Amino acid sequence: MGSLLALSTLVSADASSHREAPMISKDPVADNTDLYAFVDPAIPRAVTLISNFQPFQEPGGGPNYYEFGDDVLYEIHIDNDGDAVEDVTYEFQFTTNTVDPNTFLYATGPIDSITDPDWNRPQTYSVTRVVDGTRTTIGTNLRTVPSNVGPRSTPNYESLAKQGVQRLDGRLGRVFAGQRDEGFYADIAAIFDLAGLRPINELHAIPLPN
Repeated sequence: MGSLLALSTLVSADASSHREAPMISKDPVADNTDLYAFVDPAIPRAVTLISNFQPFQEPGGGPNYYEFGDDVLYEIHIDNDGDAVEDVTYEFQFTTNTVDPNTFLYATGPIDSITDPDWNRPQTYSVTRVVDGTRTTIGTNLRTVPSNVGPRSTPNYESLAKQGVQRLDGRLGRVFAGQRDEGFYADIAAIFDLAGLRPINELHAIPLPN
């Protein structure tokens, strides 16, 4: 699992990114692992941008679950003409709130909506669009989606995820920020264990049984 920012907006962009550098691994809330851009066939005038953060999240990681960083400025840069200089930038800034400071619990009861007071650590965020140095706030007090804690705390997680899709001002698209499950099909444990590949373990310089 990972936390992601998803933006569907009326812009044109092509981008792909993957980063897992030693320094950023020490700052996981700012660790941007992938960026995707694609056109939804149902909305050919719009492009969907997805930026992933905090990889390999374990759902059962309580009591402190995954959040965006209040001290991190998350950005998506868009180059429309191929000169490697951004033409449009979207900035995301988050604020964490604590409903009941007298408890360390993330959820004090079932979370049935993204405004449910039983979610003790809700996050809100703003979205700013920057074009040629001109900054325009296009979303304020937007709600993230809580972490997928479990069937008691988040009994209908897909409903929460749908509530997290919110419209931006000025008909500039929709946005989502929250935790999503994404397939990752690489045997990282074996690859970084001295370049092992499990199907051919016996051929390695340090052979192991399959």
